[in-house]
Amino acid sequence: MPVVERVIKMDVKIRKSDTRATAASKDLQIVMTEIVLNYHLFPDKVNKIYQQIGLDYEKRILDPAVQEILKGVTAKFTAEELITKRQLVKEEIKIALHERLMASYISLDELNITDFQFSKGFNEAIENKQTAEQLALKAQRDLERIKIEGEQKVVTARAEAESQRIQKETISPIILQLRAIEKWDGKFPQVIGGTGAMPFINIDTASTKK
Repeated sequence: MPVVERVIKMDVKIRKSDTRATAASKDLQIVMTEIVLNYHLFPDKVNKIYQQIGLDYEKRILDPAVQEILKGVTAKFTAEELITKRQLVKEEIKIALHERLMASYISLDELNITDFQFSKGFNEAIENKQTAEQLALKAQRDLERIKIEGEQKVVTARAEAESQRIQKETISPIILQLRAIEKWDGKFPQVIGGTGAMPFINIDTASTKK
């Protein structure tokens, strides 16, 4: 019936949707998030989509669903957890959004969180925390280094003291005299004491004759 009927073409290939949303984290930090998802319409249900939703299904279904689900999931995590548990956040959003879109004959193929933006104050707090952690780590390493150096000095001092003790116990007057002779330059002093004795040389001739 060409007078009352017409053909409406609807794309059932995979399409891309980009949505930005602002939400609050569990610790009440404002988070601006960008969600990019790939989806396609159920080919055998496009007539129902057109009849029940219309051609602007992206604005009427996709964007509001992303906004609502993102706010609900974001509220479960602190701002820091949104960064450290990004994959878990993504999976929760993806599961909830998939269930929501299925009711409107739309299949969610893939979802990605392409951006997390926080307030300037939060970013500064994160930087300060990282700086404090780095300083604390450096101080700990310096303390460990000083402790090791101190222990090394103690060991060295003990070794030197032990060496001196052994030398003191084993040294004898003869060894001292021999060392003095080794250091003697062969010159006698110009002035000799009243006894006329040579300095430091006192060799036992009786023992040498034997």
